[in-house]
Amino acid sequence: MNKKQSMFAKEYAWRGLMTAGGLLVIVITICIGAFLVYKGSGTFTIFHHSLSDFLFSADWGPADNAEGGGTVGALIFIVGSLCTCGLALLIATPFALGSAIFMIEIAAAVELMGGSPKECNRPIVEIFAGIPSVVYGWVGLTVLIPAIKKIFGLQVGHSILAAGIVLALMIFPTISNVAADSISSVPKDYRMAAYGLGSTRWQSIYK
Repeated sequence: MNKKQSMFAKEYAWRGLMTAGGLLVIVITICIGAFLVYKGSGTFTIFHHSLSDFLFSADWGPADNAEGGGTVGALIFIVGSLCTCGLALLIATPFALGSAIFMIEIAAAVELMGGSPKECNRPIVEIFAGIPSVVYGWVGLTVLIPAIKKIFGLQVGHSILAAGIVLALMIFPTISNVAADSISSVPKDYRMAAYGLGSTRWQSIYK
């Protein structure tokens, strides 16, 4: 086997390894989902709770025994999750879009004048993406919740506001990077055409 064939063999070997790793992740995810469905279906097939009670009732009080019983209304958890996600999106989206616009549209112009803000800004955003979620939760629990309790004069600081702020920090880098990639995919000719028609930079960005 010559050097070129050896190089191709190594390339295909690594490609096969990466493909196997990707398929393994997919299989594991499917297995986890199947396991959850199998174990969770007993609520309806063994203990005979109805799906409507589970989805539309806020009464959560399952019985801790083999015979089941109690109530399993998950509406309060579903609504709480939706409210938390909605609040997080309201908080994170404007800042994430602003960060993406700065990286792609504004920082590029500054770089032409000798600066390098894009090289500073994007790594900072990506650092947020690399922070484990448990760290966000710990900071929220030890710093944010006591602050909310003190500011608003509450007995406890645990709230949708605290969860929404923590979740907003977690999703900020993802939204920012996706938005930056989307903006950067717009052909440069479109920007030049907008400037040629008399648009300002902000009009070009907006449109």
